[in-house]
Amino acid sequence: MSRTAFITGATSGIGRATAFAFAELGYRLLLHGRRQERLDELKEKLQDKVEVYTLNFDVRYREDVEEAFSRVPESWQEIDILVNNAGNAHGLGPIQENDPDDWDAMIDGNVKGILYVSKLVMPGMIARRSGHIINISSVAGKQTYPNGTVYCASKSAVESISQGMRMDLNPFGVKVTNIAPGAVETEFSLVRFKGDDKRADLVYQGFTPLSAEDIAETITFVVTRPPHVVLADILIFPTAQASAMLLKKD
Repeated sequence: MSRTAFITGATSGIGRATAFAFAELGYRLLLHGRRQERLDELKEKLQDKVEVYTLNFDVRYREDVEEAFSRVPESWQEIDILVNNAGNAHGLGPIQENDPDDWDAMIDGNVKGILYVSKLVMPGMIARRSGHIINISSVAGKQTYPNGTVYCASKSAVESISQGMRMDLNPFGVKVTNIAPGAVETEFSLVRFKGDDKRADLVYQGFTPLSAEDIAETITFVVTRPPHVVLADILIFPTAQASAMLLKKD
């Protein structure tokens, strides 16, 4: 039977690219998103290649996550791969000037969302003594930078969660991988700057950033390693980047 992969935040960026990459591997796809129209579009594009089941909910709300999972057919409940990709960045500025609503959105989405989804997937993996969880972190989780305090803190939490998961799930043969991308050109900056596309475009000018497909290719490599191999922690930069703050621009 084909492996079943569950991808959160599958309607754009890294999640969407990963869905296409996994479809090439023949994986059955359980795809999550908050925008139903995008889920429908994605399913239409992929269902000729693989089986696709979609889930529409917001990872920030535990009741919504649990209710959505309660509706998943039994035939889809044996999840082999979980890609915790859903997350967000809101605002860029000094902490003393931040909007607390932005803090809530980042902490609830980036931290609690991973916990809520993983909590429902892990029992099956433990029972089967197999599975692979990939958490999408960020260089921001490894290196705090000015004006990004709470976002960096939320991604640092993802790093700690990944490390703790790896230890706690080790006795059950469940793999855990943390992937920390640097500058990736997706809708990330558009969301951070609250729809200001001109400001978002400036982020990626003067150098060649990573693409969502670059990260999806890495995820595909990770999940296709032999059973005895786990790539535990991966930091990925574009060639122009050397740290969270250091970018060589033309």
